[in-house]
Amino acid sequence: MLILSRKQGESIMLGDGIEVTVVEVKGDQVRIGIQAPSDVSIFRKEIYLEIQSENRHAVQSARDIDKLNQVWETLRGKLPELKNYNEQN
Repeated sequence: MLILSRKQGESIMLGDGIEVTVVEVKGDQVRIGIQAPSDVSIFRKEIYLEIQSENRHAVQSARDIDKLNQVWETLRGKLPELKNYNEQN
């Protein structure tokens, strides 16, 4: 991890297109400004982690739906057999 000291109004560059500027220092809070290309997503870390968690849940839900669809297709294919079995018993 690179650690830098910056004063209000000073910036750091990340690569060629991202500039992070210290906008204000007030007590124990620091306000920063981030100038980046529009295709770069910027999130507070706690929001980013929440998004990642939701994405993992969505993927799992999609897998569960795929499994249910497979079971349904299997059962649907056997419906005539089950109907005949029930009529015979």
